[in-house]
Amino acid sequence: MTERKRKIVNDPVYGFITIDHPLIFNLLSHPCYQRLRRIHQMALAHLVYPGAMHTRFHHSLGAYHLMTIALQELKSKGVDITPEEEVAAKMAILLHDIGHGPYSHALENGIIEGVSHEAISQWLMEDLNRQMDGALSLTLDIFNGRYHKHFLHQLVSSQLDVDRMDYLNRDSFFTGVAEGTIGYDRIIKMLTVHNGELMVEEKGIYSIEKFIVARRLMYWQVYLHKTVLSAENMLVKILQRAKVLAQDGQQLFCSPALSYFLYNTVSKDNFEQEPDCLRLFCMLDDYDIMGAIKVWSEHPDKVLSLLCKWLINRELFKVVLTNEPFDNSVVVQLRQQVAQKWQISDSDLDYFVFTDVASLRAYNVNDEKINILFKDGTVKDISSIDNALISHTLAIPVKKFYICHPKI
Repeated sequence: MTERKRKIVNDPVYGFITIDHPLIFNLLSHPCYQRLRRIHQMALAHLVYPGAMHTRFHHSLGAYHLMTIALQELKSKGVDITPEEEVAAKMAILLHDIGHGPYSHALENGIIEGVSHEAISQWLMEDLNRQMDGALSLTLDIFNGRYHKHFLHQLVSSQLDVDRMDYLNRDSFFTGVAEGTIGYDRIIKMLTVHNGELMVEEKGIYSIEKFIVARRLMYWQVYLHKTVLSAENMLVKILQRAKVLAQDGQQLFCSPALSYFLYNTVSKDNFEQEPDCLRLFCMLDDYDIMGAIKVWSEHPDKVLSLLCKWLINRELFKVVLTNEPFDNSVVVQLRQQVAQKWQISDSDLDYFVFTDVASLRAYNVNDEKINILFKDGTVKDISSIDNALISHTLAIPVKKFYICHPKI
């Protein structure tokens, strides 16, 4: 055991969180993990909700705390969970976001081609496992759903996992959006395991419905808020432009880590074959990106400097959401106006006027279902229960089309 047997962390959402295992200490102290302190949980949402300044580090500690309570609850109901499984499940939830890049999804769309943060998480975990002499082997099995106690994987990743419970709770706390508040404590109290699967006792139906409704409201009100979409799209366009200029051999101010990803075409193979690639990825965080953007706002390239200046000064693109795709004539007209006002060449207009789709399915019937266990032993998926709110509306995906352009 290490000297420090027990640590408590004061969390604004849950109060005190206890860390009391040497392996978990070692993991939390690792530079790859500490990097999460430098990545905002909600990317640029703070431009709309100023309180949303919390980090991925806060979130993963919160998810760890909920995992701890959930495992205790299940054990008190007679579910067999060994001390090794308990530590492994806690480490799996701590590591679930380890592969996130700066500003969450911006990097996946802007600099790295065809590599998801899930894949990077996987490589990082395998690398950490080597560094920790195989201490994460069981964690990896649980994380990837290979372990025979499937309910442990469901606690880490499913439609009712502790990851979602924490981010809804925490994001609604920091944004001040009350609609996202969920009764996480009651949901956890209602968890049970039946035939090796995670389920919810019948008494918990309404808490689960509220949880799914809260998720839908948070998406439209916060994560897919039109101004948040605007800022995040602008960030992606900035990174895409920087990458084009870098590949063209132009000089750009950036940190060594950012330089590696801008000046090289980085794909899955690089991550798998070059140890340096993963190391440099771990050096990247929000500060690299924002530091570069501040300098780029003075760059001679007009497209790059305009986008950077606007993002820094919160002069964000206008976003219009509709239920139908936009008519091409609308796009053409806006492109002409933008070209005229800022003297933008035709080939560069895609950075300034573009359309996209935001979609959300609050409850996905094809995914791991949320199963309800009734007193008589029957099991039903939440969407097939009579009179359930979920069945009628929330399982239907909602699509909204949007157009982004500078305010004219």
